[in-house]
Amino acid sequence: MMRSHYNSEVTAEMDGKHVKLAGWTHETRTFGKVNFLILRDRTGLMQVIFKSGEVPEDLLENVKGLVKETAVVVEGKVRASKIANLGRELVPTKLEVVGKVLKQVPFELTGKVPAEIDVRLDHRFVDIRRIEVQAVFKIRSEVQRAFREACLGLQMQEINPPSLVEAATEGGTDLFEVKYFEKKAFLAQSPQLYKQLAVLGGMDRVFMVSPIWRAEKHNTTQHLNEVTQMDVELGFAGEEDALQALEKVVLHVLKEVKENCGKELETLKVKVDVPNKIARHPYSELVELLNKNGEKMEWGKDFSKEQEEKLQALLKEELFFVTRWPTLVRAFYSMPLTEDPKTCRAYDLMYRGLEIASGAQRIHDPELLVKQLQARGLDAKQFEDYVDAFKYGPVPHAGWSIGAERLTMKICGLHNIREASLFPRDRNRLRP
Repeated sequence: MMRSHYNSEVTAEMDGKHVKLAGWTHETRTFGKVNFLILRDRTGLMQVIFKSGEVPEDLLENVKGLVKETAVVVEGKVRASKIANLGRELVPTKLEVVGKVLKQVPFELTGKVPAEIDVRLDHRFVDIRRIEVQAVFKIRSEVQRAFREACLGLQMQEINPPSLVEAATEGGTDLFEVKYFEKKAFLAQSPQLYKQLAVLGGMDRVFMVSPIWRAEKHNTTQHLNEVTQMDVELGFAGEEDALQALEKVVLHVLKEVKENCGKELETLKVKVDVPNKIARHPYSELVELLNKNGEKMEWGKDFSKEQEEKLQALLKEELFFVTRWPTLVRAFYSMPLTEDPKTCRAYDLMYRGLEIASGAQRIHDPELLVKQLQARGLDAKQFEDYVDAFKYGPVPHAGWSIGAERLTMKICGLHNIREASLFPRDRNRLRP
C-alpha cells in the first residue's frame, strides 16, 4: 500500500511512530531555513516540516520545487507539537512524487480565492479535492447509509427498479427519450410504478436508492435533471403508517449525521438539531396562516419557494409535515378522503424551508384510479397496464420519497443543489 495511515488517523499520541502518508500538496511555506508542506488527503491536513539538520538534504531541495496539487507519498516520524495547529506534525525521511501537475490548476483549492460555481463544476474532478466538498460528500454518504440502516431496522427489503421504461410512470411529458433497439423508451422519472408492483407482488415493505431523470427545462438552485431518490413503499398500510415510518427514518438519518459527521459539520460551519417528533400541519391551515400574515395564497395551489421559506419563519420549525393536500395538486394515484374527495391523503416533509420528501397513501381501487386519471385530462388507456395491476387482489399501501441531494443540501447549509451532486446534470451540463 502507498500509505499506512490517513491524515486524520495520525495523532499526537503517536509521537515517534513511523508512518507513510499519501495525498496532495495543499500548500508550501518557507520561514527562514524551515520549509513546510501541508499535505491533504480526503480526511484532512497534515503539516510536514523540512528543517536543515533534521531531514536529508535532497528532501530540502525537492520540497522547494513542489507546486500545489502535486500528488506525493511522504514517509517519516510523527512528532507531537504544541505549536502546530493540528497538534502534531511529520518529520519526513522520504518523499516521492507520484503525480506531477502538468497544467495550471484552474482555481485555488485552499479557498483563499473564491471560484465561480460553473468553473468549479467544469473541473469537478479537481473541485472534489477541496476539504469542504469532501465534507459534503462524506455527509451525503452517511445520509444514504443511515437511510438504509433505518429501513432495514423497519423490516424493509431493498429492491432495484429499472431505469428504462416504456411510458411515463407518473403522467406528464417531461421524459428523456432513448432508442431501445427497434423501440422507443424513456429514462424513468420515478420508481413509483415498480415499487407499487413489488408491494402488490407480496414483498410487502420495500425501499430503494435509485437515480431518476426529469426533462424539465428549469434553471433554479433547487432542481436537477438527474437526481437520486430514497424511496419506500409499505403494503397493508395507510397514510399514518407511512408518516410514522418517514418520521423514524428522517430522525434516524439526522441523528447519525450529527453523531458521525461532527468534523464535517464543523468544516461547513453548520449544526444539526434532532427533534423528538415532527409536527404535522394540514395544508388548509397553512394557507390560512399565510393569508393572515400578508402572503396571498389561493387554496388549491402549490407553495412557492418564497412561501415555503415564510412558513418556516412563521411556524418557527425547521422540520415539519404538510398533510392533507388538495387532490388535484397531487399525483393521480393519491388516495382522496372519502368524506372530502377534494382533499387527499398526501404529505410533504419540509426541512429548513424546502420540501425534501413527498408521499401519499395510494389508490388501490382500479375504478377510482381511472376516475382520477380522467379528472386530470389523462388518457386512461395509456395507463392500462398500471391499472390492470390492481385487478388481482390489490392491498392498501402507502409510501414516500426523499431527495438525497435536497436533504444533503439542507443539512450542509448549501445554497445550490448542484453542490450536493457529485457530477450534476442540469439543463446545460452534460460534462464532466
